[in-house]
Amino acid sequence: MPRPAFLSSPLTGARANGVCYLGAARARRKFELYYPDGFQDETYLIAERAYKERAHLEWHAELGPAEFRKLLARGEFRQIADAAIRIESRTNLLFSFEKMALRDALRSPAGARLFAHELYAFLYGRGSPQRKFEDWVQAVADLPQRQARVFTWPVVTVFGFIARPDKHLFLKPRVTRKAARGYGFDFGYQPEPSWSVYQGLLTFGAIIRRDLDRRPGFKARDMIDVQSFIWVQGSDEYDA
Repeated sequence: MPRPAFLSSPLTGARANGVCYLGAARARRKFELYYPDGFQDETYLIAERAYKERAHLEWHAELGPAEFRKLLARGEFRQIADAAIRIESRTNLLFSFEKMALRDALRSPAGARLFAHELYAFLYGRGSPQRKFEDWVQAVADLPQRQARVFTWPVVTVFGFIARPDKHLFLKPRVTRKAARGYGFDFGYQPEPSWSVYQGLLTFGAIIRRDLDRRPGFKARDMIDVQSFIWVQGSDEYDA
């Protein structure tokens, strides 16, 4: 599991488990440059949070645990796959080639069936977080592929993030790596999806959340706020 990097000065960083993150205060200031009221900022709510929260609420209405179970029991794998694709398509979380690869992968009955069963197990099933994540990773790797790759970190993590932002975090590799470097966190990224890297991502998210919690306006409601904070740190659109 990736471990936080020890940084030297306790004067300008935030502490988590005795570790000083030199970039924590700098990251918060960058966020405040665009959104002075933190996660309560009206512009932030419109620009970053609203569409992700809307996707989550739509998912909960159509593919919450009870409804998802009913669809599985009736063998409505195509309906599940179509709903998941439609809800995700209203966000800008995946690149266009990933959206196309996902649609292609779920076009066949076998792809839709595998996706539906394993996604339910990942989101709502029993078992350890590691086992459920690893089974889901294997399922995505086994989906049919045509021109574009479907087995990417964004595809692996997007549905957990939309469906369960209380637990899951979305990984956009370049943005997240840049944010982690600026923060001083040793992310330990690898391009092939794995539990060890995802566990490192969740650790990074937990550290950010803890560092921000006591700041006025910065108490994260869920992983949507945490992912948005990471996005502001690493995305080119927020480079002044």
